[in-house]
Amino acid sequence: MKIAVAGASGLIGGALVPALRADGHEVVQLVRRTPRTAEEHRWDPQHRRIDPALLRDVNAVINLAGAPIRPRPWTRGYRHELVNSRLDATATISQALADAVAEDPSRPRVLLNASGIGYYGDTGPAEIREDAPPGSDFLAQLCVRWEAATAAAADAGVRVVLLRTGLVLGPDAMLIKVLGLVFRLGLGGRMGSGKQYWPWISLDDEIGAIRHLLTADVSGPVNLAAPAPVTNAEFTEVMGRVLSRPTPLPVPAFAVSTGLGEFGRASVIGGQRAVPARLLESGYVFADTDLDKTLRTALGKG
Repeated sequence: MKIAVAGASGLIGGALVPALRADGHEVVQLVRRTPRTAEEHRWDPQHRRIDPALLRDVNAVINLAGAPIRPRPWTRGYRHELVNSRLDATATISQALADAVAEDPSRPRVLLNASGIGYYGDTGPAEIREDAPPGSDFLAQLCVRWEAATAAAADAGVRVVLLRTGLVLGPDAMLIKVLGLVFRLGLGGRMGSGKQYWPWISLDDEIGAIRHLLTADVSGPVNLAAPAPVTNAEFTEVMGRVLSRPTPLPVPAFAVSTGLGEFGRASVIGGQRAVPARLLESGYVFADTDLDKTLRTALGKG
Protein backbone atom coordinates (compact mmCIF):
# COMPACT_ATOMS: atom_id res chain seq x y z
CA MET A 1 0.00 0.00 0.00
CA LYS A 2 0.94 3.64 -0.33
CA ILE A 3 0.38 5.20 3.08
CA ALA A 4 0.58 8.82 4.21
CA VAL A 5 1.38 9.42 7.89
CA ALA A 6 0.81 12.69 9.72
CA GLY A 7 2.29 13.15 13.18
CA ALA A 8 5.16 10.74 12.61
CA SER A 9 7.52 12.53 15.00
CA GLY A 10 5.72 11.39 18.16
CA LEU A 11 6.02 8.22 20.22
CA ILE A 12 3.60 6.17 18.10
CA GLY A 13 4.55 7.62 14.72
CA GLY A 14 8.25 7.14 15.37
CA ALA A 15 7.72 3.41 15.83
CA LEU A 16 4.99 3.06 13.21
CA VAL A 17 6.76 4.41 10.12
CA PRO A 18 9.69 1.94 10.18
CA ALA A 19 7.27 -0.91 10.94
CA LEU A 20 5.14 -0.02 7.90
CA ARG A 21 8.21 0.17 5.68
CA ALA A 22 9.38 -3.19 7.01
CA ASP A 23 5.98 -4.56 5.94
CA GLY A 24 6.78 -3.44 2.39
CA HIS A 25 4.52 -0.37 2.26
CA GLU A 26 5.51 2.90 0.60
CA VAL A 27 5.27 5.57 3.30
CA VAL A 28 5.13 9.32 2.80
CA GLN A 29 5.25 11.65 5.78
CA LEU A 30 3.31 14.89 6.10
CA VAL A 31 5.47 17.45 7.94
CA ARG A 32 4.98 21.09 8.86
CA ARG A 33 8.68 21.97 8.61
CA THR A 34 10.95 22.03 5.58
CA PRO A 35 11.18 18.46 4.22
CA ARG A 36 14.52 16.72 4.78
CA THR A 37 14.03 13.63 2.61
CA ALA A 38 12.18 12.68 -0.55
CA GLU A 39 9.59 10.84 1.56
CA GLU A 40 8.62 13.99 3.46
CA HIS A 41 6.08 16.47 2.10
CA ARG A 42 5.12 19.78 3.61
CA TRP A 43 1.57 20.71 4.54
CA ASP A 44 0.01 23.52 6.57
CA PRO A 45 -2.79 22.15 8.77
CA GLN A 46 -3.00 25.37 10.78
CA HIS A 47 -4.32 27.11 7.67
CA ARG A 48 -5.94 23.90 6.34
CA ARG A 49 -3.73 23.78 3.27
CA ILE A 50 -2.37 20.66 1.59
CA ASP A 51 -1.29 19.90 -1.96
CA PRO A 52 -4.21 17.91 -3.43
CA ALA A 53 -1.74 15.67 -5.27
CA LEU A 54 -0.27 14.36 -1.99
CA LEU A 55 -3.25 12.15 -1.18
CA ARG A 56 -4.52 11.52 -4.67
CA ASP A 57 -2.94 8.08 -5.09
CA VAL A 58 -2.63 6.89 -1.48
CA ASN A 59 -4.45 3.81 -0.20
CA ALA A 60 -4.39 4.90 3.43
CA VAL A 61 -3.78 7.88 5.68
CA ILE A 62 -2.80 7.47 9.32
CA ASN A 63 -3.36 10.75 11.14
CA LEU A 64 -1.64 11.01 14.51
CA ALA A 65 -1.20 14.78 14.42
CA GLY A 66 -1.98 16.91 17.45
CA ALA A 67 -0.24 18.75 20.27
CA PRO A 68 0.78 16.27 23.01
CA ILE A 69 -1.38 16.11 26.13
CA ARG A 70 1.04 16.79 28.95
CA PRO A 71 0.71 16.49 32.76
CA ARG A 72 0.19 20.19 33.35
CA PRO A 73 -2.74 22.51 34.07
CA TRP A 74 -4.95 23.15 31.06
CA THR A 75 -4.78 26.90 30.64
CA ARG A 76 -6.99 28.63 28.10
CA GLY A 77 -4.09 28.90 25.65
CA TYR A 78 -3.11 25.26 26.05
CA ARG A 79 -6.71 24.11 25.56
CA HIS A 80 -6.84 26.17 22.38
CA GLU A 81 -3.65 24.46 21.15
CA LEU A 82 -4.94 20.97 21.99
CA VAL A 83 -8.23 21.54 20.18
CA ASN A 84 -7.05 23.40 17.10
CA SER A 85 -4.04 21.19 16.39
CA ARG A 86 -6.35 18.16 16.21
CA LEU A 87 -9.32 19.66 14.43
CA ASP A 88 -7.28 21.50 11.81
CA ALA A 89 -5.15 18.46 10.94
CA THR A 90 -8.09 16.06 10.81
CA ALA A 91 -10.37 18.35 8.81
CA THR A 92 -7.59 19.11 6.32
CA ILE A 93 -6.84 15.44 5.70
CA SER A 94 -10.49 14.46 5.64
CA GLN A 95 -11.38 17.04 3.00
CA ALA A 96 -8.30 16.16 0.92
CA LEU A 97 -9.33 12.50 0.95
CA ALA A 98 -12.88 13.45 -0.05
CA ASP A 99 -11.48 15.44 -2.97
CA ALA A 100 -9.31 12.47 -3.99
CA VAL A 101 -12.37 10.20 -3.98
CA ALA A 102 -14.20 12.66 -6.21
CA GLU A 103 -11.35 12.45 -8.74
CA ASP A 104 -10.93 8.66 -8.54
CA PRO A 105 -13.83 6.88 -6.82
CA SER A 106 -12.58 3.43 -7.82
CA ARG A 107 -9.61 3.37 -5.42
CA PRO A 108 -10.41 1.96 -1.94
CA ARG A 109 -9.13 4.27 0.79
CA VAL A 110 -8.94 4.15 4.56
CA LEU A 111 -8.34 6.84 7.16
CA LEU A 112 -7.03 5.71 10.55
CA ASN A 113 -7.50 8.77 12.73
CA ALA A 114 -6.19 9.19 16.25
CA SER A 115 -8.56 9.73 19.15
CA GLY A 116 -8.37 8.91 22.84
CA ILE A 117 -9.85 6.59 25.41
CA GLY A 118 -10.72 9.79 27.28
CA TYR A 119 -13.71 10.01 24.90
CA TYR A 120 -15.78 8.23 27.55
CA GLY A 121 -14.92 10.49 30.48
CA ASP A 122 -14.62 9.03 33.98
CA THR A 123 -16.76 5.88 33.87
CA GLY A 124 -16.00 4.18 37.18
CA PRO A 125 -15.98 0.35 37.34
CA ALA A 126 -18.36 -0.27 34.41
CA GLU A 127 -16.87 -2.17 31.47
CA ILE A 128 -16.68 0.20 28.50
CA ARG A 129 -17.04 -0.92 24.89
CA GLU A 130 -17.04 1.22 21.79
CA ASP A 131 -20.78 1.87 21.86
CA ALA A 132 -20.61 3.68 25.21
CA PRO A 133 -21.60 7.38 25.15
CA PRO A 134 -19.08 10.20 25.46
CA GLY A 135 -18.26 11.97 28.69
CA SER A 136 -18.83 15.63 29.43
CA ASP A 137 -15.40 16.84 30.55
CA PHE A 138 -13.02 18.83 28.35
CA LEU A 139 -10.99 15.87 27.14
CA ALA A 140 -14.08 13.83 26.29
CA GLN A 141 -15.63 16.66 24.32
CA LEU A 142 -12.31 17.28 22.56
CA CYS A 143 -12.41 13.65 21.38
CA VAL A 144 -16.01 14.08 20.21
CA ARG A 145 -15.06 17.07 18.05
CA TRP A 146 -11.84 15.38 16.89
CA GLU A 147 -13.71 12.33 15.64
CA ALA A 148 -16.44 14.46 14.04
CA ALA A 149 -13.78 16.24 11.96
CA THR A 150 -13.42 13.05 9.86
CA ALA A 151 -16.95 13.52 8.49
CA ALA A 152 -15.93 14.72 5.01
CA ALA A 153 -13.90 11.54 4.39
CA ALA A 154 -16.60 9.24 5.77
CA ASP A 155 -19.31 10.96 3.74
CA ALA A 156 -17.19 10.46 0.61
CA GLY A 157 -17.03 6.71 1.21
CA VAL A 158 -13.61 6.44 2.85
CA ARG A 159 -13.44 3.71 5.51
CA VAL A 160 -12.73 5.69 8.68
CA VAL A 161 -11.36 4.05 11.83
CA LEU A 162 -11.20 6.09 15.04
CA LEU A 163 -8.26 4.99 17.19
CA ARG A 164 -9.32 5.50 20.81
CA THR A 165 -5.92 4.90 22.34
CA GLY A 166 -5.29 4.24 26.02
CA LEU A 167 -2.08 4.71 28.02
CA VAL A 168 0.74 3.64 25.68
CA LEU A 169 3.58 1.93 27.54
CA GLY A 170 6.96 2.11 25.85
CA PRO A 171 10.50 3.21 26.77
CA ASP A 172 9.98 6.79 25.58
CA ALA A 173 6.38 7.22 26.72
CA MET A 174 5.82 10.30 28.87
CA LEU A 175 3.92 8.30 31.48
CA ILE A 176 6.85 5.91 31.86
CA LYS A 177 9.38 8.74 32.13
CA VAL A 178 7.40 10.69 34.73
CA LEU A 179 6.23 7.79 36.90
CA GLY A 180 9.55 6.00 36.50
CA LEU A 181 11.37 8.97 38.02
CA VAL A 182 8.85 9.36 40.85
CA PHE A 183 8.96 5.68 41.75
CA ARG A 184 12.75 5.44 41.55
CA LEU A 185 12.88 8.25 44.11
CA GLY A 186 10.71 6.13 46.40
CA LEU A 187 7.78 8.53 46.16
CA GLY A 188 5.37 6.33 44.23
CA GLY A 189 1.96 5.16 45.32
CA ARG A 190 -1.65 4.96 44.31
CA MET A 191 -3.34 8.17 43.24
CA GLY A 192 -6.61 9.17 44.79
CA SER A 193 -8.71 6.16 45.73
CA GLY A 194 -6.70 3.91 43.40
CA LYS A 195 -9.96 2.35 42.24
CA GLN A 196 -10.01 4.21 38.91
CA TYR A 197 -9.13 2.05 35.90
CA TRP A 198 -6.11 2.83 33.74
CA PRO A 199 -6.58 1.24 30.28
CA TRP A 200 -3.06 0.53 29.02
CA ILE A 201 -1.54 -0.86 25.83
CA SER A 202 2.04 -1.71 24.95
CA LEU A 203 3.69 0.31 22.19
CA ASP A 204 4.18 -2.93 20.24
CA ASP A 205 0.44 -3.67 20.36
CA GLU A 206 -0.44 -0.08 19.47
CA ILE A 207 1.65 -0.46 16.32
CA GLY A 208 0.38 -3.99 15.70
CA ALA A 209 -3.25 -2.91 16.01
CA ILE A 210 -2.78 -0.03 13.57
CA ARG A 211 -1.13 -2.35 11.04
CA HIS A 212 -4.01 -4.80 11.51
CA LEU A 213 -6.67 -2.12 11.04
CA LEU A 214 -5.22 -1.03 7.71
CA THR A 215 -6.86 -4.05 6.10
CA ALA A 216 -9.35 -5.37 8.69
CA ASP A 217 -13.04 -5.03 7.86
CA VAL A 218 -13.63 -2.47 10.61
CA SER A 219 -14.84 1.11 10.63
CA GLY A 220 -15.81 3.54 13.36
CA PRO A 221 -14.38 3.65 16.89
CA VAL A 222 -11.93 1.03 18.12
CA ASN A 223 -10.56 0.91 21.68
CA LEU A 224 -6.80 0.45 21.59
CA ALA A 225 -6.23 -0.97 25.05
CA ALA A 226 -5.09 -4.33 26.40
CA PRO A 227 -7.90 -6.83 27.12
CA ALA A 228 -7.53 -6.58 30.92
CA PRO A 229 -7.43 -2.97 32.18
CA VAL A 230 -6.19 -2.56 35.74
CA THR A 231 -6.94 -0.12 38.52
CA ASN A 232 -4.50 2.61 39.42
CA ALA A 233 -3.73 0.77 42.66
CA GLU A 234 -2.83 -2.37 40.71
CA PHE A 235 -0.80 -0.40 38.16
CA THR A 236 1.26 1.41 40.79
CA GLU A 237 1.79 -1.78 42.81
CA VAL A 238 3.21 -3.52 39.74
CA MET A 239 5.41 -0.56 38.87
CA GLY A 240 6.79 -0.48 42.39
CA ARG A 241 7.54 -4.19 42.21
CA VAL A 242 9.27 -3.89 38.83
CA LEU A 243 11.47 -1.05 40.13
CA SER A 244 11.99 -2.72 43.54
CA ARG A 245 10.57 0.31 45.28
CA PRO A 246 7.90 0.36 47.98
CA THR A 247 4.67 2.20 47.22
CA PRO A 248 3.65 3.45 50.66
CA LEU A 249 2.74 7.01 49.77
CA PRO A 250 -0.74 7.44 48.33
CA VAL A 251 -1.27 10.78 46.64
CA PRO A 252 -4.55 12.34 47.81
CA ALA A 253 -7.09 13.20 45.13
CA PHE A 254 -7.18 16.84 46.20
CA ALA A 255 -3.41 17.13 45.67
CA VAL A 256 -3.68 15.74 42.12
CA SER A 257 -6.61 18.03 41.37
CA THR A 258 -4.88 21.09 42.82
CA GLY A 259 -1.57 20.46 41.12
CA LEU A 260 -2.77 19.32 37.69
CA GLY A 261 -6.25 20.79 37.43
CA GLU A 262 -8.61 19.17 34.94
CA PHE A 263 -5.83 17.00 33.51
CA GLY A 264 -5.44 15.42 36.94
CA ARG A 265 -9.17 14.98 37.43
CA ALA A 266 -9.76 13.50 33.97
CA SER A 267 -6.61 11.45 33.33
CA VAL A 268 -5.16 10.58 36.74
CA ILE A 269 -7.91 10.22 39.32
CA GLY A 270 -10.52 9.51 36.63
CA GLY A 271 -10.42 6.49 34.35
CA GLN A 272 -12.15 4.02 32.10
CA ARG A 273 -12.44 0.26 32.29
CA ALA A 274 -12.25 0.16 28.49
CA VAL A 275 -11.91 -3.14 26.65
CA PRO A 276 -10.91 -3.68 22.98
CA ALA A 277 -14.12 -5.42 21.95
CA ARG A 278 -14.07 -4.50 18.26
CA LEU A 279 -10.35 -5.12 17.89
CA LEU A 280 -10.69 -8.63 19.32
CA GLU A 281 -13.78 -9.32 17.22
CA SER A 282 -11.81 -8.37 14.10
CA GLY A 283 -9.24 -11.08 14.84
CA TYR A 284 -6.37 -9.11 16.36
CA VAL A 285 -4.20 -11.14 18.75
CA PHE A 286 -2.44 -9.13 21.45
CA ALA A 287 1.27 -9.68 21.97
CA ASP A 288 1.34 -8.09 25.44
CA THR A 289 -1.39 -8.83 27.97
CA ASP A 290 0.74 -9.01 31.11
CA LEU A 291 1.32 -5.63 32.76
CA ASP A 292 4.37 -6.77 34.72
CA LYS A 293 6.16 -7.92 31.56
CA THR A 294 5.12 -4.81 29.62
CA LEU A 295 6.35 -2.44 32.33
CA ARG A 296 9.64 -4.33 32.62
CA THR A 297 10.21 -3.81 28.90
CA ALA A 298 9.19 -0.15 29.03
CA LEU A 299 11.37 0.56 32.07
CA GLY A 300 14.39 -1.33 30.78
CA LYS A 301 14.04 -4.09 33.37
CA GLY A 302 13.30 -6.93 30.97
